[in-house]
Amino acid sequence: MNNALDFLLEQASERENQAVLALSKARTDLDGYYQQLQQIEQYRLDYCQQLIDRGKQGLTASQYTHLNRFLTTLDNTLSKQKQAETHFTEQVTNCERHWLECRKQRLSYEWLIEKKQTEKQRLENLREQKQMDEFSTLQFSRLRGKSLG
Repeated sequence: MNNALDFLLEQASERENQAVLALSKARTDLDGYYQQLQQIEQYRLDYCQQLIDRGKQGLTASQYTHLNRFLTTLDNTLSKQKQAETHFTEQVTNCERHWLECRKQRLSYEWLIEKKQTEKQRLENLREQKQMDEFSTLQFSRLRGKSLG
């Protein structure tokens, strides 16, 4: 029975380790997403500043249209990036939930194994105590028999 529980514990531990790795990757992906988003936002700010600086020097309608179109493209990219945030945060949440479930299962197996070991030790102690009691009774009987004889 213990071999089966040990096997289940080993499997649960392995699942928990895999869940930790998946959670770590999900968090890294989310951090990477935020870094990329920040870079795009900074690039947009820098580009807007360039547009203002060039505008002060004078722009043709064609140049303005081209620069404005590029700004619109950046805005669309940012919008799509922000929509992707949900995906990355849900991945982290799902991985956390899965890890907690795996951890709970592993802890349950550990508790069960510990409970069985405690019960086995308790029974062993009772058996030893019974043997000691029997030995004491036997020894007392022998001593009593010698004193009577």
